[in-house]
Amino acid sequence: MSSLRPGGRWRAFDNGRGGEGNRRGPRECLSVRVGPTSTLCGWPAEAGGLSGAPTRQLPRAAAIAYATVRTRRRTTSNAVERKDSRWSAAADADILRGENARTTVRVDGKHIALFATPDGILACNNRCPHEGYPLVEGTLDGDCWLTCHWHNWKFNLKDGANLYGGDRLRVYPVEVRDGKIWVDTADEPSEEKRICIRRDLRTAMEDNDYFRIARELGRIAAIDGDAALAVVDAVEWSAERFEFGWTHAYAGAADWLVLHDERQGQDAKLTCVLEAVGHIADDALRQPRYAFDPGSEPYDEDAFVAAVEDEDVARASRIARGGIEAGGFDALDRGLVRAALAHYSGFGHSLIYVDKARSLCRRLGDAVSEDIVLALVRALSYARREDQIPEFADYAKALAAWPSAGNAPTVDPTPQDFRRVGIGAALERALSFRGADPVRLHSALLGASAWNMLAFDLERATRTNGPISGNVGWLDFTHALTFGAAVRASCERYPSEWPRGLLQMACFVGRNRAFTVAEPDLDRWYVADIDAYMDSAVERLFDHGDPEFIISVHLLKTTLAVREELARGLPEPEAALCVAALRRFLETPIKRKHLRRTVSQALSFVAREDGPASV
Repeated sequence: MSSLRPGGRWRAFDNGRGGEGNRRGPRECLSVRVGPTSTLCGWPAEAGGLSGAPTRQLPRAAAIAYATVRTRRRTTSNAVERKDSRWSAAADADILRGENARTTVRVDGKHIALFATPDGILACNNRCPHEGYPLVEGTLDGDCWLTCHWHNWKFNLKDGANLYGGDRLRVYPVEVRDGKIWVDTADEPSEEKRICIRRDLRTAMEDNDYFRIARELGRIAAIDGDAALAVVDAVEWSAERFEFGWTHAYAGAADWLVLHDERQGQDAKLTCVLEAVGHIADDALRQPRYAFDPGSEPYDEDAFVAAVEDEDVARASRIARGGIEAGGFDALDRGLVRAALAHYSGFGHSLIYVDKARSLCRRLGDAVSEDIVLALVRALSYARREDQIPEFADYAKALAAWPSAGNAPTVDPTPQDFRRVGIGAALERALSFRGADPVRLHSALLGASAWNMLAFDLERATRTNGPISGNVGWLDFTHALTFGAAVRASCERYPSEWPRGLLQMACFVGRNRAFTVAEPDLDRWYVADIDAYMDSAVERLFDHGDPEFIISVHLLKTTLAVREELARGLPEPEAALCVAALRRFLETPIKRKHLRRTVSQALSFVAREDGPASV
């Protein structure tokens, strides 16, 4: 089987920036050097984190894998240097006499397979690292490659290498003394194990191998008790692969980490990390690196907002980097909010992503703040600006008229004031309430968006014909709630942005009206015990069962957005509407593929391709 030797098939391990071409064979490992007081994954305010946020001082051993990585060669493939060995007599040597001799033994709590080979007696875990098949039942060739026949995986018993780049097999040093087989079952130092697992996790992410990602995260958790640090590595690995910046994967990671920090059980914590890392790997699959623009400029908020407005990604990135160097995410926060709300853009993603970037930087700290922010700058700069579409022409007029608040009545608005109104009317009504408390107007608009979700005409989501502009689904409606939550979080910090945030919420209310029925069945979705229902909705996320990350992340984001608004004291009528809307979303099947509609629209489009423009 010598023709199956790995040779050039070993996958790349990208150690930092631009190391894509570094290919390592089975005998190479990685080491790191970390200072004695390193804080690699905290968020100390004095080092650029958010002011007032706590500092997480991680143990040196737990953080070591996320420091600067350098490579070194092992002197031998199977004899790991250890300060402490744990040699145990495993079996009589006579038991392995004869052709193809093999056996299993239990040593030091481990189930080990022993094989007689031309290179001597070799030992490995009997459980295949893939799915646990007994390797003693496998086939061994003359070059010490062992085939597990369950899935045809092949391992080198000398060093544990996997021919196909999958999980490595643990092997053990063996000596024969006085007719006894002795096996050293001492574990590798935690630091070395962590580095090797980190390398293997990156390989799993490159392959988008969800199940292997789970196993590698489990191995990290076995060392550290928790695998949350793997999100740092996932962000570092993926940030430059997103050509147009942030995706839902990073937004989802922020929310999954919120749930992670609330939970106590290892299985629940690992679920959160797996979904975060798995989504990042899925979105970055087969994407090359698109290097961030280099350089730095002193941070100037107005200059930054102007650079984003001009879609000058290079300059916006330089200014953002200067802000991070000067004061971390806090220094950039208001400028990012201003840039996100400068237009009704990206279907609300711009502000949602800014809000989640703040959460993610707060949680992960300085180690990846620059990656998070520079990817966000790309997303803000490239976002489509929907307020430039004629459909939303009234937005700019309403925004220009907002400053004359002294002439507006101070009566409190309600969700009923915005029911069944189009874009122009929704903007006009929001403008008429500009003298009211902005938090009260926000609640009314959020309640109106929830009412739209309850009134969503599902026949519009399942139709098989009609114009492209009529394509609508649940995610069109949920964004109104997640955007609304981001508006409140951002504008309470920066009140000058309330007019833009509220008017853009009105745009959501008006645009979705066309896809609603006049009289929804509100009683069908009413929730009597809101607290109990929200607890069950959050619990459902831990086994959501949806194979598409784009769906599961919206289940997550919408659930947590509603929970967040409830915690902020959303008034009872609006709270009831939001929870009922969430319930309908969570309990309604979603049609994800529209084959007939796609074909119908393609044929119609091609037939009119040379005619007047329309949607």
